Amino acid sequence: MLPQVIIIGRPNVGKSTLFNRLVGKKLALVDDQPGVTRDRRSGDAEIAGLKFEVVDTAGWEDDDPDTLPGRMRKQTEVSLVGADAAMMVIDARAGVTTLDEEIALWLRSQKVPVVMVCNKAEGKAAEAGIYESYALGFGDPIPVSAEHGEGIADLFGALWPIIGDSEARIAAEKAEIAHNRKLAVDEARAAAEAAGEEFFEEDEPDTGPLKLAIVGRPNAGKSTLINRMLGEDRLLTGPEAGITRDSIAVDWQWTDPSTGEARDIRLIDTAGMRKRARVTEKLEKLAVQDAKLAIDFAEVVVLLLDATQGLEHQDLKIASQVLEEGRALMIAINKWDIAQDASSLFNGIREALNEGLAQVRGVPLFAVSAKTGKGIDTMLAAAFEHRSNWSKRVPTAALNRWFDDALNNNPPPAPGGKRIKLRYITQVGTRPPRFVVFGTRLDSLPTSYERYLVNGIRKHLGFDAVPVRVGLKSAKNPYHVRQQASKQERTER
Repeated sequence: MLPQVIIIGRPNVGKSTLFNRLVGKKLALVDDQPGVTRDRRSGDAEIAGLKFEVVDTAGWEDDDPDTLPGRMRKQTEVSLVGADAAMMVIDARAGVTTLDEEIALWLRSQKVPVVMVCNKAEGKAAEAGIYESYALGFGDPIPVSAEHGEGIADLFGALWPIIGDSEARIAAEKAEIAHNRKLAVDEARAAAEAAGEEFFEEDEPDTGPLKLAIVGRPNAGKSTLINRMLGEDRLLTGPEAGITRDSIAVDWQWTDPSTGEARDIRLIDTAGMRKRARVTEKLEKLAVQDAKLAIDFAEVVVLLLDATQGLEHQDLKIASQVLEEGRALMIAINKWDIAQDASSLFNGIREALNEGLAQVRGVPLFAVSAKTGKGIDTMLAAAFEHRSNWSKRVPTAALNRWFDDALNNNPPPAPGGKRIKLRYITQVGTRPPRFVVFGTRLDSLPTSYERYLVNGIRKHLGFDAVPVRVGLKSAKNPYHVRQQASKQERTER
């Protein structure tokens, strides 16, 4: 892991803007109103070659611990545990406030080195605030403008003495891991060639973390489920709907109880996705857009349902979006511990899914409980298997044997008495699996026959319920150019 630097400060001082500037992407939601950030969010940052993990946190507020702002503050306090450094950010134009002094007092009681950052430091209006920041006791302040990118390079000089040695050590370890991985791939390739088998580097066992996104409607229990997996209150939860705004990624190692194997997972929590007509506020629109980006980033997506509400039309819309993006979809029914008539509920949802998601029948369905932990291990084990199917490549010989059998069992139709000839099929990609069928008169091939091929690929080649793409391409006619030239010549005569 890279050295970790935490950004701390009161609301609306520009912490998320600074975070986005350091990671070089607009990962964190930013708005003029205070309190946009609620959960802590991390990203890889780099300044002049110095690499580190930077963590954005919620604005520090002096509220009762049981309130939402109070719970947000608790999350910020916890973020400092294990950190290598902290950046305390103030608004230089507003100067040092009473809340800034309270944060500084708390930071001085911690053992983490602190860098004083004065944001919004462009112009003369910020000079007084910069001088005031000396009184907080963290040495020379670093004036920056996160919005315009001014002063960011000066952070290098402040952070290098604190985390420079750690960054160099970690870079050496990552280089060694990459070298060992290359050796493993070379050995696998040599073994495949010796056995006379095809080798696809992209099809080697997935050694990277499983990118698992949890999506669903508001209050389905997404954050609570992830907290149960982690065994800690990593994400902000509560009775209020729509607490989660940013899509939060958390790296975690899960131990498979059936094998004892430790497996890496990157869990991605997302904002609740309501019907588009109900989304009117700007922040909620941004949060939903961020959730859709999280789906694009994920490998496997779990759509979480609320057992007390069952399956609704919005759930089917979310599921369709996941499948359209080509992600491997699973569905989990949460709050199973309080479900009524559980067996009928499960069977009813299964039937509704088969009818509403006809393009991919048999999507994996699980009953889980974020409160008790029921069904979580079973779901995670299935998620790894689902990713394996999603990443599978079929050897060319086996693929065309199946293709020949499929054509013999059900030949393509001959509309208007003209035969449609399908010559061969090839797999052109994975994640999701993509195939191309070559032949003639393919523009006349019915959609029903395309579905027949897709369903056959899933059933007979082991892709189960992952999305499969099949394209059609006419084989090139080597005499086409000559025929066109002859036709043009006759026309000119």
